[in-house]
Amino acid sequence: MDNLRIYLDKDINTGLIKSKKIAVIGFGSQGYGQSTCLKDSGCDVVLGLRLGGKSDVKAKDYGFKTMSIEDAVKWADIVQILIPDEIQADVYEKQIRPYLRKGQYLMFSHGFNIHYKKIVAPEGVNVIMVAPKGPGHTVRSEYLLGRGVPCLIAVESDPSGDAKEMALSYASAIGAGRAGIIETTFREETETDLFGEQAVICGGVSALIKTGFEVLVEAGYSPYMAYFEVLHEMKLLVDLINQGGLADMRYSISNTAEYGDMTRGPRVIGEQSRQAMKDLLKDIQSGAFADEFMTEMKSGCHKFNELRKANADHLIEKVGEEIRSSFKWNNDAKIIDRNKN
Repeated sequence: MDNLRIYLDKDINTGLIKSKKIAVIGFGSQGYGQSTCLKDSGCDVVLGLRLGGKSDVKAKDYGFKTMSIEDAVKWADIVQILIPDEIQADVYEKQIRPYLRKGQYLMFSHGFNIHYKKIVAPEGVNVIMVAPKGPGHTVRSEYLLGRGVPCLIAVESDPSGDAKEMALSYASAIGAGRAGIIETTFREETETDLFGEQAVICGGVSALIKTGFEVLVEAGYSPYMAYFEVLHEMKLLVDLINQGGLADMRYSISNTAEYGDMTRGPRVIGEQSRQAMKDLLKDIQSGAFADEFMTEMKSGCHKFNELRKANADHLIEKVGEEIRSSFKWNNDAKIIDRNKN
């Protein structure tokens, strides 16, 4: 195993990023989280957006100067692309690439389009990545608490010779230097990120929760009890895992739960699941998933929208909404306000 190097603020030229003009393209979750943190850290930031659109209005409400994407690229030293993966290549070709110049820094928070060569940067342009390991709203909420979300950085192209230092300085400005910054590659970040999302933290966990809920309800148990047992408690245990690994979670639960965990868990996630994960990883490594995803996005999102509707209509969502609305603590100081951020 390679030695782990974690960069903190004390290891970083935190002032370097303040000498550069930064254009953040997009004001979704990451665009909101990163740009507001950059602004509070004293950086010179503009938002490159569709002028007059919903994001433009939101950004102006936060006191940002906004420009068209083309003008923002012309103005900036650093262009951070934080729009959805599926539209990045088209926007890049039409509104970004024609205005790039040598010595600029083209930045991403996910390696998808660079790794799968949907975007190819011109010679002379630095290509770097700063990828917070958490949603943009969490980047912002942690920053406001004086903490930060850990980040990955990567350098794909470094004609200026300081791309890594610039990535570290940018990561520090969004709070990551308070938590920890790790260097990786575009390939490694992309493939492990997609695998984690599909097999474990999103796809795997979501399927496990829904299936457990369905099994209990079909067996005649109350859907409210099923919700608490397979979904609500998940967050509480994940907090323990996040802070101290599986060992801390097992230290905290009962002996009954720990014995059931270690003896029954492998019966649910066994060799069939392991093989399914290997198959998912092959699709990611070969680019098959990337091509399937881009084709779906460009052909009207019919399958995607059907899946979204089916999941939104699932009984666990209706039960959960009813339960969560009764929790006073759950309705105070929400991280996400869809009307504002």
